[in-house]
Amino acid sequence: MFGSAQNGVLLAARLLMASALLPTGIARALNVSGFAVTLAGAGCPAPNAVATAAVIVQVFGPLAVILGVMPRITGLAMAGFVAGMAALLHPFWLQAGAAAVTERTFFLADLGLAGAFLMYAMTGPGAWGWQGFFRSSETPAPARAPAKAPARAKSGGVKRAGGRAPARAAA
Repeated sequence: MFGSAQNGVLLAARLLMASALLPTGIARALNVSGFAVTLAGAGCPAPNAVATAAVIVQVFGPLAVILGVMPRITGLAMAGFVAGMAALLHPFWLQAGAAAVTERTFFLADLGLAGAFLMYAMTGPGAWGWQGFFRSSETPAPARAPAKAPARAKSGGVKRAGGRAPARAAA
């Protein structure tokens, strides 16, 4: 894919990745103590501090992804966050039966999202990100000078084969 199609696909991918985390992050931001209780129930040490840090990452990380700010750092941080939270919140290996299947499905979906963030970290946001916006608003590069026409040899009255005069380059 080239040009605007590639930039459009990268923007759509960024929006989809952010949409997987931002609504939950906002909901958790409105009830940090409830999220801390959930983390404490999962055996997380210092659940209040982890809940606060997780809410900050889960709200501001997707916003940075949408805008395309620091893609390598943001992508790697979000991939680590999603993989860590998947292991903490979806321990399917401790479950049995239908609960294990459900938790494994959530765990693998989160790992897929972590993979998407890793790909974002490697590919970047494209031209329709924060940096691309500022790059396009800069003054354009000066136009190149026209190429010089090659020097013509004098024909000296000799007629060319085919009887045609050489074609001239358009100015």
